[in-house]
Amino acid sequence: MLRTLFIAVFLSVYILLVGPPLLVYTLISGNPDPIYWAGINGVMFFVRAVGVRVRVEGRERIPPGVCLFVANHTSSADAPAVVGAIPRRIAILLKESLFKWPIVGQAFRSVHFIPVNRGLHESAIASVEKAAEAMRGGQSLLIYPEGTRSPDGRLQRFKKGAVVMAIKAGVPIVPIACSGAQKIMEKRSMVIRPGEIVVEFLEPIDSAKYSLDERETLNERVRMALAAALPSDQQPNDARDGAPLSGGVDQETEDANAS
Repeated sequence: MLRTLFIAVFLSVYILLVGPPLLVYTLISGNPDPIYWAGINGVMFFVRAVGVRVRVEGRERIPPGVCLFVANHTSSADAPAVVGAIPRRIAILLKESLFKWPIVGQAFRSVHFIPVNRGLHESAIASVEKAAEAMRGGQSLLIYPEGTRSPDGRLQRFKKGAVVMAIKAGVPIVPIACSGAQKIMEKRSMVIRPGEIVVEFLEPIDSAKYSLDERETLNERVRMALAAALPSDQQPNDARDGAPLSGGVDQETEDANAS
C-alpha cells in the first residue's frame, strides 16, 4: 500500500502544480501536445519510481500515418504502460465518469479524448461515430475492445465497435499485447507490486480490405493475433477450447452500422 500511497500523493501534487498552467496554455495556444506529454511523462515517472519496469517491443511495426491501436486490458497498471509506449499523441475512448474529475477531466477533453457511456446505446453509437470521424481527420486512437478489465488476466471476448471504427475510417489496426500488468496490480486491488510489464506492438492489420459486413471476420482476426502473442496464463480459455474468438453481436455496433 505504500507504493499506492506514494503515487496517489505525489501524482496529485504534480497534477495540481502542472495541470492548471498547461490547461491555460492549451486554451490560449490550441496546442494540446505539452499537456499530453506532461501527463504521460509524469505518470510514467511515478510508475518507475515504485519499481514498475516497462519493456517495449515491436515499435518498428507501427505504420506511418493514422492508425487504431487496440490493446488487451487486465489492470489499472497497463493503461500508463500502453499509452506511454505509443510514440505519438493519441486519443483514447474513456469512461464518461473520468471526465468529471477536477483538472484531469479538463485535461482529457483538451487532448481530445472521447467520453463513452457504455450503459446508453445512443451514447455508445455517438462515441463510435466521433472516434471514426477523429481518425478520418488525422487523429490516431487507442481502444480496449474487451470493454473492461479482465477479471483473471485472460483475454476476454471483443466488442465490435473497434473494428467498425477502423473500417469506417479506413485505417490500419495495430494490436498491442500487454503482459504482466495483472501481476503488478490486480483488478479491484489497490496494492502495487514491483515487476515488469511487457508491451508488444504486433503486425498491423489492414481494415480497408474489410467491409462492415465482414466486421465479425476482422474482429476475430484481431483477437486471434492478440491471443497468440500473449503468455499462456493470459490466453483466452475459448482459444484453447477451439471456440470462436469473437463475441456476440453488440447492439450499439449494429445500431451504429444502420446510422
